[in-house]
Amino acid sequence: MKLFNKHITISLLLAAVVFTACEKADKLPFFETGSAPVLAASKTTVASTAADSNLVAIVFNWSNPKFAQDPSLYKFVIELDSTNRNFQKAASFTVTAKDTFKITGKELNSILLGWGFEFNKAYDVDVRVIASYGNNNDRKFSNTLKIRMTPYKIPPKVALPGSGRLFIVGGATTGGWTNPVPVPSQEFARLNETTFGGVFQLTAGEKYLLLPENGAWGKYGVDVAAGDNLSGSFKAEGGDIPAPAANGYYKMTIDFQKGVYNLEAITLQHGLPTDLFIVGGATPGGWNNPVPLPSQQLTRRNSVWFDVTLNFTTGEKFLILPTNGSWDKKFGADVAAPDGKSGTFKAEGADIPTPAASGSYKFTIDFYSGKYTLQ
Repeated sequence: MKLFNKHITISLLLAAVVFTACEKADKLPFFETGSAPVLAASKTTVASTAADSNLVAIVFNWSNPKFAQDPSLYKFVIELDSTNRNFQKAASFTVTAKDTFKITGKELNSILLGWGFEFNKAYDVDVRVIASYGNNNDRKFSNTLKIRMTPYKIPPKVALPGSGRLFIVGGATTGGWTNPVPVPSQEFARLNETTFGGVFQLTAGEKYLLLPENGAWGKYGVDVAAGDNLSGSFKAEGGDIPAPAANGYYKMTIDFQKGVYNLEAITLQHGLPTDLFIVGGATPGGWNNPVPLPSQQLTRRNSVWFDVTLNFTTGEKFLILPTNGSWDKKFGADVAAPDGKSGTFKAEGADIPTPAASGSYKFTIDFYSGKYTLQ
C-alpha cells in the first residue's frame, strides 16, 4: 500500500512540473503580412558612355511594404535580368532600411557585358524588387519594369593584333614550328571586332602559340590554362599553350575582350577540306562534273571560310565538292532557310536550294559555324 501511494505522489509531482512549464512558455510572436512594393525608375532607357561611367545611370524607388517590424530591419533584393528569362540569371543587389537604389553606368555595363550583350546595341532588361522581413519571411514581389539598356564599349583585356589577323603555329599544328605558317589553313577568321575563330587539327602532348603577324615571333601565349587544356586565359608574350589530351579537330575561339581562349572537340566526317568546288543546276556549269575552272572553284580565305561569286538560277539546286570531278565526300544542306539565302550544311547533305530570284550571289560556306549564306 505504501508503494502504491509513493507512485501516485511521483506522478502528481511530474504532472505539476509539466503544467507549470506550459504555463511559463511565452507565446510565439505574430507579425501581420506586408504588401507588395510598387517599383518605379528614374528613366526607361539607359545608354551610358565610358566618359560618364562613374555617374549614377538609373535610380529605382519603391513603396513601403508596411511590415509589422521596425523599418530599419526591412530587407530588399533588387533583381535585373534579360527580358523573357524569368530572372533565372538575375544580377541582384541587397539593401536594408532603404526605399531607393542607385546604380552607376560602370556597374550596369559590367552586368550587361557579363550576359554577353554586344557593344552599342539596345536590349530589354526586366527589373523587380523583393521585399521581406529582415529574416526573409513574407517575401513580397513588386511589379516588373522593362528598361531599355545599351552597353558601351570598353577596351579589350588583351590588346588586339595591329594587323587585324591571327595565325596559329606550333608542334601541335600540322605546320609544326615553321614560321611563316602555311596559309590560309592556319589563319583564324575574324568573327567580330574582338573575337577570332578557326578549326585546326591538333596533336596531343604538343604546344602552340598565336601570331599576330605570319613570319614574325611577336606572339600571344598562355597566361593560365585549365586542367583539360580546352580553355584558359592568354596574354601578349605568354608561354606555349598546351594542346588537349586527344588528337583531333578542334574549333578554337580566341576572345580578346575577355582575354580567354576556348577549344571544342568536333567530328568532321570528311575532315577539313583544302579545296571546294560548286556544282549543280543552279550554276552556269550545270551538273557537269568536273566543273569549269576557275569560275566554280571557291576561294579559301582562312581555316574555315570559303566563298565564290556566281550567277545562280532560281528553282535549281547545287552541291559543294572537295574534289573536282568526284562525287565523293560532298557537302549539302542540313536545314535551309525558307528564303533560300542561308542554312546549315553537313557532309552528305541534301541538294542546296537557291533564292527566289536569279542573279549574282556571293556564296559563303563557314566550317566554324556550320552555316552557309548567299548574299
